[in-house]
This record gives sequence, structure tokens and C-alpha cells, in this order.
Amino acid sequence: MKKIVATSANLLFFILPFLSTNLKAQNKIDPDSIKNKMQWFADAKLGIFIHYGIYAVNGIGESWSFHNKEISWADYMKQMNGFTAKNYHPQEWADLIKESGARYAVITTKHHDGVALWDTEEKTLNVVQNTPAKKDILSPFFAALRKNNIKTGAYFSLIDWSHPDYPGFLKDSNRYKISSDTVRWNHFKRFLFHQLTELSNNYNPDLWWFDGDWEHSAAEWQSSDIRNLLLNKNKTAIINGRLQGYGDYDTPEQNFPIARPDFKWWELCITTNDNWGFQPKDQHWKTAYEVITIFADVISNGGNLLLDIGPKEDGTIPPQEINVLKELGKWNKKHEEAIFGTLGGIEQGHFYGPTTLSKDSSTLYLFIPARTSGQIMLKGLDNKILSIEVVGSGAKLQHKIVGKISWSKIPGLVYIDVPSNVLDSYITVLKIKLDKPIHLYKGKGGL
Repeated sequence: MKKIVATSANLLFFILPFLSTNLKAQNKIDPDSIKNKMQWFADAKLGIFIHYGIYAVNGIGESWSFHNKEISWADYMKQMNGFTAKNYHPQEWADLIKESGARYAVITTKHHDGVALWDTEEKTLNVVQNTPAKKDILSPFFAALRKNNIKTGAYFSLIDWSHPDYPGFLKDSNRYKISSDTVRWNHFKRFLFHQLTELSNNYNPDLWWFDGDWEHSAAEWQSSDIRNLLLNKNKTAIINGRLQGYGDYDTPEQNFPIARPDFKWWELCITTNDNWGFQPKDQHWKTAYEVITIFADVISNGGNLLLDIGPKEDGTIPPQEINVLKELGKWNKKHEEAIFGTLGGIEQGHFYGPTTLSKDSSTLYLFIPARTSGQIMLKGLDNKILSIEVVGSGAKLQHKIVGKISWSKIPGLVYIDVPSNVLDSYITVLKIKLDKPIHLYKGKGGL
């Protein structure tokens, strides 16, 4: 990929104060424009997160292991000597992601440790100059994703615990405080903006996934300037919520919300075992069934799932993760009409399980856990049912209305008989065609 024209560090330093004035006027946050550019994200439902870096060499925690004194910074950085990426085949990664059914992928371009996966012009820590890999990890991977028609995402850590001009660790004030050395802080921001400019111009991601914003305020990060800088290159780029209030969607991490989140767009990011990067000691793998049921709950609540994998240092993906992605892909392919391009489902209480709706709300999809056969119940449906069938097989199912009183407007209970011979091995999905957009009774019963 063609590199960007070299940008003078001094020039970038001097233009930073003017970015807000010049770019903010061009890229004001407009609700309608955000809604339009977020449509692909809302339809995508599934993304794959990839944590890849030198931390895979010894299989230790990415960045946090030295931050939390589990290992010294010097010993952590010695892992650069073992990062080979000798079996890194980006097209195989992209093909596996496509097979999973994911519509986008996000890779760690740089974690908190400051080790970049591209040949940054800053000549700071990067795998091209400082490891045996001697290769740009990002260029071929982004190209492979685009070949497979998968949206590209760039994870980028705002904090850089290895940079000499960064104020220090979260609870470490041994370096300096911003208020006492603004010149040094501005030097770091010049570096930060330069790396973002490189990534933006060289790779032009569809999605930016920031991390580490908690250490400083929006004013200190110049979050509005970061947003405007990126949108000046690509006005349709999507930015996650970890930019101190200047993102487009929220990103709960690991912990699933019980009630539907208030935000319009959201994404649950979870690991396949208990760690983001490769850790051989962590064998607490999620099963395909567990991942699929989590995914169903996420889309039922109007969100996306960003499922993480952690490749080994040589670029191979652990077999447990490959298996989960392949099984997830089989289930997604069978049930894609109920998943991709749908809306979040009906409110909890009407059906005891996940649901989704077609965009015109005239088709309701019910997600039934494996081995659940016999009658299932749907409450408060104030519609005429035209047909019920099993997604993926087309098997027709029967239903009956129980408790409907002829003189009352209150709908009865819908019971659907689900025979055992139509069940999916993970989650069975029923398609209910309605006579009009769904209408639900939400009263307390009675006359």
C-alpha cells in the first residue's frame, strides 16, 4: 500500500491548535448524517475482534501485565525478539472471519504498550523495525478483508505507556503532570495525531475502536479534534464511544446488560476464553452454544457482538477459536434472515427468549434454546398470524389461541407446538408472519 507523504513533525505540532477551528466547522455532529452512516453497523450484528501483538510470545496479559507489575517493562519488551509472524496468512484470517458470518473485523493496530503493527513514521516501537517479523501486519489484512467485502476496523490505544512523553501509568506520577509540563504533553499529542494521520491515510478504516480514554479528559485529548481529523479523511467512518463523549456508539465490555441499553447503537465486546490476547494457560473456552446464545441475546436487545480471538505470535489461530467461529458461521448461515439486517425484538415478558423483527416489523423471529420442544407461549400479540415456519428448514408449525374472550379487545395467549424433529442443535428460530406491523398489548388484563 502506498505510504502517505511524510508530514513534518514540527508542522503538525503547529497546526494542532487550529484543527478544532478548521475541521469542526466542516464536521459538526449531525444526527441525520450519523444515522445514515450507522446503518451498515446496525445491520452487521457481528464483528470479530483480534488482539495480536508481542504479548502472544510469552502468552501474558497485553500491556497490563507490566502495568500491574506482573512482569517488568524491560522483560515485557524482550518479547519483541520472539515475534515472528512466520505463519501469518491474512487471507486465511479474512476467510475464517467471513465463514463466521461477521460483517466487520477490528484489529489492534497498537495496544497500551505502544508497539505498532505497522511501519510508523514515528520510528517508535513497531513490529516492522523491532521484531523478526519485519512486516506490516495491517496492509495485507485490510486488503484481505476488503476482498471478502468485510468492513475494516482499527483498534487504537490513546494511551502509550512506553512513550517517553506520556505522563505515566494510571497510578504512576513518576514522570510528570500535564499541568506542570504542557510542552511535553503537546509533544505527545503531536505524536498521537501523527500516528492517527498515518493510519487514516494509509488504511482508511471503516471503524475506529479507541481505548484508554479514561486517563485524560476530552479537553486534554482534544477529542473533538481527533474526531474531526478522522472524519475529514472519511466522513462515513464510525467511531466507538471511548473518546470521552465524541464517539457514535457504546461499547460494554465482557458484562452483558440485563435490560436493553438506552443507547441507540451499542456493541458487546467479549473474549472467546477469559483473555483478549493469546494465553496458553487460559483453557476456559466458551462453547459454541454459549457464544451463540450470547449473540442471540445481544441482537434481541438491538446490539452487535464483537467476538475476540487472540492469535499466537506466529500468526496461527488456536483451534478452539477456529471451531467456535466455524460453528457460529454454520448457525448464522442457516438463520441469517433472522439475524442480519433485523431490528431488536419485542420487550421481555411477551416471550421467554430472544427475538428479532424484520425492518417493517411484520415478521417476528423467536429464538428457542436447543432441545426445547413441545408448546411455547407468546403473550400480548394483537395481530393475526399468517404463518409460522422453522427458519432454515421451512417446516410449517401450528398454533392456537388460548384465553381469548370474544367480547374483549385483549388478545389471548399464542401457543405454538414445536416438534422435536425440527430442532436446531444450538438454537431453533421460528418465523412468524403477521398481517401488519406488530402490535403488542401491554395492559394488566381484566375487563
